[in-house]
Amino acid sequence: MENQILNHQQIQYKIRRIAYQIYESNVDEEEIILAGIESGGLEFTRKIKAVLEKITPAKITLCKVTMDKEAPLESGVTTSLAPEAYQNRSIVLIDDVLNSGSTLIYGVHHFLKQPLRQLKTAVLVNRNHKRYPVKADFKGLSLSTSLQEHVRVDFSAKNYGVYLD
Repeated sequence: MENQILNHQQIQYKIRRIAYQIYESNVDEEEIILAGIESGGLEFTRKIKAVLEKITPAKITLCKVTMDKEAPLESGVTTSLAPEAYQNRSIVLIDDVLNSGSTLIYGVHHFLKQPLRQLKTAVLVNRNHKRYPVKADFKGLSLSTSLQEHVRVDFSAKNYGVYLD
């Protein structure tokens, strides 16, 4: 069975609100790097970037973060930007859903190998099943679910949706 928990309009609102929160925490920055975790997180990041470019004079740089979500330790984390490109910069690591926290924690670990001005995290849906000490600084929705339930974010259609399967 499919339950829609966020519709297109609600997701658009959450994207806009998170973009403003990112701007507020980076108001003095000349550049903000948005690091989107490949697949749903990268799509979510692109949508936040579009809003940020309208509301801030800062340069918004998109960084694609790639890892095997099932085995992030073994596969390692790679980024579309060289480490020198984000040294001493403000970074926001973004994913669509925060489940156990493993994806975000390995992403955070990767970026912390360089000196940074600031590192924040953002997710559309926080499921509250964290096994790792990582939190989302910016979140669209906190959702208490069972471990058997699956949260699916669909950015593919003209009508975005978040579903609980």
